[in-house]
Amino acid sequence: MSGRRRTSDHYARRAKREKYPARSIYKLEEIDRRTRLLRPGDVVLDLGAAPGSWTLYAAKKVGSHGRIVAIDRAPLKIGVGPNVVAIEADALAYDLEELTGLGGTKGFDVVISDMAPRTSGQRFVDQSRSFALFERALEMADHVLRPGGRFAAKIFHGEDFEQARARMRGIFRTVRVIKPASVRSESYEIYLVGLDRKKKPAPDPTGVGTRDEI
Repeated sequence: MSGRRRTSDHYARRAKREKYPARSIYKLEEIDRRTRLLRPGDVVLDLGAAPGSWTLYAAKKVGSHGRIVAIDRAPLKIGVGPNVVAIEADALAYDLEELTGLGGTKGFDVVISDMAPRTSGQRFVDQSRSFALFERALEMADHVLRPGGRFAAKIFHGEDFEQARARMRGIFRTVRVIKPASVRSESYEIYLVGLDRKKKPAPDPTGVGTRDEI
């Protein structure tokens, strides 16, 4: 058995032992440990949440005073507690104004996305589809995150990667690139993490330009 397969099996066995539906839990766990992505009391939007490992981990981290809104067309394969709102819907097509309302009066503290396309085996095609999913997740985060909020999303590393990172830098004060140890070594998936969402400029009432929000 190769080292890569042994590593994969290790995380799969660990997930089963710790009662998570998928090994992807350990990707979020490492991202969280390295960036303090999730904090007690946070309101979190989990895009493409099924089967539910990220939802379950996030729900434990935010605690009883926090809340997770988990959206996926497929149902979660976990029992959810009172701090989780599970919505069976297409996250990509969800109405942004309705989504904003789910974040409460202050907006979401965190948006996370582990969405990935169905792979075709053609690297360029898969990377392009992944970039499109990432862009949509970032658009949603830009709309619903409060100032100071945080974002983490998967993207397949390819020609569009620097464009994705540049867009992140326009929204967040800090952008980090993380490839968790639990990602298979042959995989080209990687995570972009945005910390400290910038304030949006307030509209200029004169219509001439914009000014910084006070």
